[in-house]
Amino acid sequence: MIYMTYNEKLAARVRTALIHRKAVEEKKMMGGLTFIVNGKMCVGIVKDELMARIGPDVYEMALRRKGCREMNFTGRPMKGFVFITPNGTGNKKDLGYWIDLALDFNKKAKASKKRK
Repeated sequence: MIYMTYNEKLAARVRTALIHRKAVEEKKMMGGLTFIVNGKMCVGIVKDELMARIGPDVYEMALRRKGCREMNFTGRPMKGFVFITPNGTGNKKDLGYWIDLALDFNKKAKASKKRK
């Protein structure tokens, strides 16, 4: 089994940002670490990048921000999901922006179906 590494410092910063949230679960998946809020994927870390589930409504606007790029695992972009490089999450304000955006969408997002 192959496990990819993820940035532990970024993970600690995300944990701190989510500390006052209820129903936060951490799960190793997608080659990194994912934070699930209220049973729904919210943010994650793959290598040194933050992954944020922000929803399709703000997707195009988000792509214009510093460090943001489309999430593309399968050869085509996953609209509503983005990766943010370290220069887009380097300070508390920038990281907070992405986490807040993901938490806003989390309220509207549907939880994925549980596998049996």
